[in-house]
Amino acid sequence: MKAIFDDRQWKHQPRHFMANGAILPNPEQAERIDRLLAGAKAAGCTVQAPQDAGLGPIAALHSPEYLTFLEHIHTRWKRIDGAGAEVIPNIHPANRSDSYPKSAVGQAGFHQADTACPIAEGTWEAAYWSAQSAISGADLILAGERSAYALSRPPGHHAFGDLAGGFCFLNNSGIAAERLRAQGLRPAILDVDVHHGNGTQGIFYHRSDVLTVSIHADPERFYPFFWGHAHERGAADGLGYNLNLPLARGTADDDYLATLEIALRRIKSFGADAVVVALGLDAFVGDPFKGLAVSTSGFGRIGAAIAAMGLPCLFVQEGGYLCDELADNLTSVLGGYLGGG
Repeated sequence: MKAIFDDRQWKHQPRHFMANGAILPNPEQAERIDRLLAGAKAAGCTVQAPQDAGLGPIAALHSPEYLTFLEHIHTRWKRIDGAGAEVIPNIHPANRSDSYPKSAVGQAGFHQADTACPIAEGTWEAAYWSAQSAISGADLILAGERSAYALSRPPGHHAFGDLAGGFCFLNNSGIAAERLRAQGLRPAILDVDVHHGNGTQGIFYHRSDVLTVSIHADPERFYPFFWGHAHERGAADGLGYNLNLPLARGTADDDYLATLEIALRRIKSFGADAVVVALGLDAFVGDPFKGLAVSTSGFGRIGAAIAAMGLPCLFVQEGGYLCDELADNLTSVLGGYLGGG
């Protein structure tokens, strides 16, 4: 299996994160890259840099207004007297249809859902190349590879078409799926991150050409709170093309794998001919977010179950935060996939 990663993804170095009113160090640390690279190599992956496909595949999902914001907001932010080192919003519109301000502060509130997606000097460049890694992974699938792994960091599944959030800026998994769809495939996105992929759901919610399935900790008391509930099935043309499978906090391997079988049956019913796995490793029992309790060996079982579908598969990295087993968990899921196909 080939792994895709670009060194410019190191340039995003977020410092701050607010949780429960406390300002904390941001959990989405660049050190994740070293551990994930080690895990991919241990699974037998060969690492290569992505090609630059330009803004087109990114702009297929994200508005030009939003991309302009991401590219230039930090430069504008630095002109504000007394501004912090990172772009962090302190005010938000009540609705997406509210007026769009000229102010950098106001636009930050419009385009950043929460305080977990600070934008610093290298954020845009890192996010751009994170997306290009996913695009190049999709292109490998289109060229005939049965599988590939995109080390997309910063992650992407909380990013809507014009809204960052939850450590995410560009929706890498969605961009990859749209790349596959535009070339005639019928892709499904399977999100196994501990957090619901609310941005991915939002982007495709009214569409029937990409199936979105998410297994995650129940959002009634867990981020992202407002999305990811079982009754959210899609709308308009997309009704029935979104499946949320929320799990009780602390769900472990056997119950997780039983739920995964439900997800895989839905993907089969969709008639998918390719799968994009939004690969969060934060469902791990020892992950700092402590939402679910999947073991390292459980990740291997997840990979094997996905392989049993017999479909081309692109793994796109989402969450999975600093813990001693992070590399082993990636090795387990990729190894389980490679051994189960």
